[in-house]
Amino acid sequence: MIRFAHVFKSYPNGALALKDVSFAINKGEFVFLTGHSGAGKSTILKMLFAEQRPSSGDVRVASYAVQTMRGEDVPKLRRKLGIVFQDFRLLEDRTASENVAFALEVTGARRDTIPARVMRVLTQVGLAAKARAYPRELSGGEQQRVAIARALVNDPSILVADEPTGNLDERATRGVFQLLREINTSGTIVVMATHDLDLVRQTTYRTIEMREGAVVYDSAADEKADELT
Repeated sequence: MIRFAHVFKSYPNGALALKDVSFAINKGEFVFLTGHSGAGKSTILKMLFAEQRPSSGDVRVASYAVQTMRGEDVPKLRRKLGIVFQDFRLLEDRTASENVAFALEVTGARRDTIPARVMRVLTQVGLAAKARAYPRELSGGEQQRVAIARALVNDPSILVADEPTGNLDERATRGVFQLLREINTSGTIVVMATHDLDLVRQTTYRTIEMREGAVVYDSAADEKADELT
């Protein structure tokens, strides 16, 4: 479903954001992407939804070749993805249900199907009772749940989460992380960039660690090595 093969990313100022990055992520995996700020995590995530393209190498996401895809294919790729950001990015003048509905409206969903689809995902994230609340009336954890519901409403095969717990307290972090785990059990790939190593240590999920634009550790590679010994 996701494949990076010998990917480099350089910028006009000469900075090298990615250096020979290779990995593959298969259906049903939950993968942590870790590393300090500037390690290359955000560049990888942006390539997943074609906000950036590689300078060289091959990036394939849900059967799309990111480096060669046409502009009109970018929205088609993004419809297969759910994207969650650290800062929620909710529309302040819309209720929780209206924020989620907006993701369907921009993709041309049939209007008569929208209310039921919105309520389904709000129920899934535990916020059916807050459907008419505005973001300012919700806690940080609840706002992030709305953002996750918005990412899920188009039934993505891949969920990309960029520091989704970075602005949350410990209790809200646990709730959001548990929700992401539940989403993953349904078969959705979850790729989660995080600085929170406590979360990483709580599970046996695959971890890919970045440093200065390169992959310096991939727990899946270690597991394969163990199998061969």
